[in-house]
Amino acid sequence: MEKIGLQPFMQGIYKLEETQNLRCTMLGIGPMSENLIEAVFLLAKQKDFPVMFIASRNQVDADEFGGGYVCSWNQDTFRRDIAKIAEKCGYQGLYYLCRDHGGPWQRDKERNDKLPVREAMELGKRSYLYDLKAGFDLLHIDPTKIPDVGEVAPMDMVLDLTMELIEYCEEQRKALGLPPVAYEVGTEETNGGLTSVESYNEFINTLVARLKAEGLPTPTFIVGQTGTLTRLTENVGHFNADQAVALSKAARVHGVGLKEHNGDYLSPFILELHPALGITATNVAPEYGVVETQTLLRLSQIEQWLYDRKMIAGQSQFYQVFARASIESQRWRKWMVGQVRDYTVDQVLADQELAAQVVEICGHYTFNDPAVKAEIAKMYANLESVGLNPHRIVINAVMKSIERYVDAFNLEGITSKVRAVLGQG
Repeated sequence: MEKIGLQPFMQGIYKLEETQNLRCTMLGIGPMSENLIEAVFLLAKQKDFPVMFIASRNQVDADEFGGGYVCSWNQDTFRRDIAKIAEKCGYQGLYYLCRDHGGPWQRDKERNDKLPVREAMELGKRSYLYDLKAGFDLLHIDPTKIPDVGEVAPMDMVLDLTMELIEYCEEQRKALGLPPVAYEVGTEETNGGLTSVESYNEFINTLVARLKAEGLPTPTFIVGQTGTLTRLTENVGHFNADQAVALSKAARVHGVGLKEHNGDYLSPFILELHPALGITATNVAPEYGVVETQTLLRLSQIEQWLYDRKMIAGQSQFYQVFARASIESQRWRKWMVGQVRDYTVDQVLADQELAAQVVEICGHYTFNDPAVKAEIAKMYANLESVGLNPHRIVINAVMKSIERYVDAFNLEGITSKVRAVLGQG
């Protein structure tokens, strides 16, 4: 079937809203593992919705920057492997490769090294060029993690850097003879400065005016702070429905959709409100990694139970290897709260309860660790020896986690409806 670009697809969404009073919220999915991608495609095949894979620079990036922690993917291998998984699943629907939080200082090392503006911008541009050459459909332009500028990055500086990056990407896209790409701007981070309706309005009004004056495309999405915040395995923010409505209206004046980040772990009530509030798209990532981790840990418990009763001949060292790799990765610092963020690895290892919590939260960062993969393979083989299908158990668990968003966001059947309204049915 003919692919529809992301921006035209969103125009189809708006047309459905205007002509049929049909509202939905698009779902951006963090590509946490190959299992997650398989689960998404199987569900999308069943429920007929488009898939947006939102990859951060830490997850997927060029080899010159160290690649990504997810499957060691760079942009080309990311695209290649996703296509292979789609073919394996028999999925022929729409899917979009999206850069989440692209640009300067968006790799942890660049931020920690406090790179100067020009150096960080050069690295961000090079990363975008790899995105473009790999056929990414959406680029999130986010130059807000500027070191040493205080709690909130100056809006004028963010606007200038955003303009420079979009102009660069458009120049490169045209030089390469590539089709149009969609853009996302803004950030949910407090240092981005878009935490109020007033600052959001000022940013989008000024940016759109400057883009039009330079003949550059209007963004497809602008990120706004709806009050969501993911920590541990819950959403610890305070969702503000009234603010979401105000932000949505401000964006739609310019034909731009409100994008929400950190949609993980929200209640069914809040999720089901999303389409009515005008939230055009929501990103969810850590929750899916945690669900896969929880399922693997449960399988490990099943393996232990079977081994204790001599129902299987061998036992993997999955938990021991997985736990140590997860804790030593130190990725958990981002998701923890309070003093625990400053604990040493040895302190976490010595606290059995805390160690278990850390493994659950950030185990997904180690799925690609060779030692972890080897132990998963051993555990699967042990479980398969008594007739279980551990791979299917993992896929089903992740599918259920994704499905609650698809159902709440009114996405089932939306691809066919958009094709019809655009005259491609």
